[in-house]
Amino acid sequence: MDDRFITVAIHTFDRAMALKSLLEREGLEVMLQNVNLTNPVIASGVRVRIHESDLPIALRIIENQEIFNGCKSTCDANQPIILVPVDFSDYSERACNMAFRLAAIHNASIVLLYSYVDPVYSNRVQLSDMLTFDSKNSDSDERAFVEEEARRQMKNFTDRILDRIKAGSIPAVKFSTEIIEGIPEESIVQYAKEHLPILIVMGTRGAGTKERGLVGSVTAAGLDTCRFPVFTVPDTVSISSVSDITDIAFFSNYDQGDILAIDALFRILPVEHLNMVLVKIPGKKQSSDSDSDSLSRLGAYCREHYPAHHFAIDTLSISSIEDDFSRITRDMPVKLIAVPNKKKNIFARLFNPGIAHRILFHSDIPMIVIPI
Repeated sequence: MDDRFITVAIHTFDRAMALKSLLEREGLEVMLQNVNLTNPVIASGVRVRIHESDLPIALRIIENQEIFNGCKSTCDANQPIILVPVDFSDYSERACNMAFRLAAIHNASIVLLYSYVDPVYSNRVQLSDMLTFDSKNSDSDERAFVEEEARRQMKNFTDRILDRIKAGSIPAVKFSTEIIEGIPEESIVQYAKEHLPILIVMGTRGAGTKERGLVGSVTAAGLDTCRFPVFTVPDTVSISSVSDITDIAFFSNYDQGDILAIDALFRILPVEHLNMVLVKIPGKKQSSDSDSDSLSRLGAYCREHYPAHHFAIDTLSISSIEDDFSRITRDMPVKLIAVPNKKKNIFARLFNPGIAHRILFHSDIPMIVIPI
């Protein structure tokens, strides 16, 4: 496999230069691309490029550096957080099962986030499966009622979490709560931007469930606006711990971003052995030989750099996407779907948003979306 140059990050000129110096101090060869040579300081979107073979080393070097993860000076690097949006439902508790186990692995704390809609904006606001508010009183009374009810339900929810910790059913991880006003999809993204969680874990409705709760209604469009890894946990999920995740279906873009996503995935899930099938997402046009070559290169790269894990290659065809996906999950006991997500909508690339939704969101299989 040719040791080509690949892009590890895209930054402004100043940050790209700082990252270049950081990597070169560790003996890596680095080149910058898209630099405005006339006035380099104003260059935007400068690509930091390294040898493909150096990528695992580079990612480990810069993993905890402020320049790479954007961590503010006030961020406690020794205590990362995992954000868990909740709506006090049973499937929010199921999400907490996984989140607390992941937090124990990463020595992270948990933030339970509940977002409510200002009742002034609607005559009737559905706050959760259990709470409905009818707008008849004054604005201040309405807000006071909603806030008080949110605090009461959060208290009941955290009491259940504490009971489970005492019973030993979930790890004793430090956690805190946040109650904020706002549309859930927007509030989750904004909170993440301000507090920089290493992961967002969300509960969703499973296959065959008609109802969609507050958190479960976060759509593919909402995930596309979030530049943090998002782990979705269906309420009908069969796994109960991280160690149960042994088989993963990875939806490939067949480009170098897949390498970044796979490395991030292995850091989020530091298990000893995984079986991963690299699934090629067909485009609106017929797949080309170069697409197949790219997927083969990705498979070769993974086998070389992650020898403890097993990798296979499969495809989804344009004419039978759902049938092919069902076949893959029959042939392999898939426990997790992994989706690398560029700012460009990967779900739209699944040709038919309805099909993408049925495959990825109405499955009983958890999914992790990794921004690249």
